[in-house]
Amino acid sequence: MKRVSDTLSPETVATRALSFLAADFERLGRFLALSGLDPATIRQAARDPAFLPAVLDHLLGDERLLLAFSESEGLRPETVAEARRAFEDQPYDLD
Repeated sequence: MKRVSDTLSPETVATRALSFLAADFERLGRFLALSGLDPATIRQAARDPAFLPAVLDHLLGDERLLLAFSESEGLRPETVAEARRAFEDQPYDLD
C-alpha cells in the first residue's frame, strides 16, 4: 500500500487514530455509538478490512476531532485524508 508520508503507512495513521479515540472515554463512546459497536464487539469489527478506513472517516467527519488528532500526532490534517484515499486503492485480501 502506498505510504501517506515518508514514514507513515495508511494503516499506521488509522491505528494511531483509533488509539487517539480509545484514549478518551467521550471520544471512544461517540465513535462506538455512531458505529453501532460496543466494547465487546470492537475487536471482532477490527478484523474487517473496512474498519480502519471507517476510523479515518469518523475523524474526517468531525473537524474539531480531526484537528485535535492531527495536533496530537504532529500531522497535517491532509495526511488523514491522504491515508483514507490510500485505502480506496487497496484491494482487500480476506484470507
